Amino acid sequence: VKSLRAAKINLNDSFARFEGSEIFLYNAHISHYAQASYLNVDSDRPRKLLLHKKQLQRINGKLTQKGLTLIPLKFYFNERGFAKVELALCKGKKLYDKRETVKRREIDRQMRRTIRDRSGR
Repeated sequence: VKSLRAAKINLNDSFARFEGSEIFLYNAHISHYAQASYLNVDSDRPRKLLLHKKQLQRINGKLTQKGLTLIPLKFYFNERGFAKVELALCKGKKLYDKRETVKRREIDRQMRRTIRDRSGR
């Protein structure tokens, strides 16, 4: 918890998944606490998320739809001091959407390169 309070968490590329009747958070990097003892645990290990039974059932019902994934949006502490993770149900991109995004990124990169080259001369 001390590492979390020091904002030593990285939620990039992390996701949540059901294992049995529980939800675990994967690929969330929580750095080691600097003043901790030498017995540190793995910083990338799966973390169990605590939810109410009704919440688990509702999320599981929505996850059974094809192509939906649980993604952590943000991490925060509530007014009582409990660590919370805000989750969202997201639908993955289709292959043509991915190609379009890559194409748009390449065009933007070429435009910036051209502008930089012309302004530098």
